[in-house]
Amino acid sequence: MIPILRSSAMRQLVPRANAIQTRGLLNSVLYGSEKAKKEGELEIQQYSRLIGRGKYIHGFEVHHVKPDKVEDYKKAAEEHYHGLLADPDLHVKLTGSWEVTVGQLDTFVHILEYENYGGYDRTTQAARESPKIRATEAALRPYLISRNQQLCQEFAFLPSSPPREQGGIFELRSYTLQPGSLLEWENVWRRGIEARQQFVKPVGAWFSQVGRLHEVHHLWQYPNLETRKSTRERAWQVDGWSD
Repeated sequence: MIPILRSSAMRQLVPRANAIQTRGLLNSVLYGSEKAKKEGELEIQQYSRLIGRGKYIHGFEVHHVKPDKVEDYKKAAEEHYHGLLADPDLHVKLTGSWEVTVGQLDTFVHILEYENYGGYDRTTQAARESPKIRATEAALRPYLISRNQQLCQEFAFLPSSPPREQGGIFELRSYTLQPGSLLEWENVWRRGIEARQQFVKPVGAWFSQVGRLHEVHHLWQYPNLETRKSTRERAWQVDGWSD
């Protein structure tokens, strides 16, 4: 799943792009299977200590909005997420908010940063006890078709960047891996990122820990789609990224 994300009144609002075809060794680790449900927990415990940054947990909140309620949703979402950030008892940061403009339209992605799992527990408990936060969250629901959440950890070699103000488009690329292949993915992809950083650096890279397992995400920012195209063409000529 590759969404393209674009900025909005809240911060940056992101679009999704189409599914991509990977090449080389990466093809051997892309997978979708029910076995993930049974094998996920052991892999998470083992691999997170090896490749995870371990400092923060990021919550990926995805909202599918009724097409005729998008503008109403944006206003309600702005009030809700600004309220989360303004409450000193919640200790939560907003990595960004995006609207999908290529891919599954009328979809919004919000990435929140918590102070690891203890911080997530404290934040969610405080939010449940806050009348204001409960009210702003309730105000969102009439505009939603569905919503889901996933908790992810950053890859240690690429901590996420601070929120960015300069706009442009954002591309969120997501992959489902074979159970047990996360270390292999991290090793191959890290070499590719090191080769590609002369052209563009990701905003962040994460792997899932709670929710849908065996998924990895990376987020890129470009001024426009033409720059994205030329950047990717140059990167494919570099050893490491094209391997």
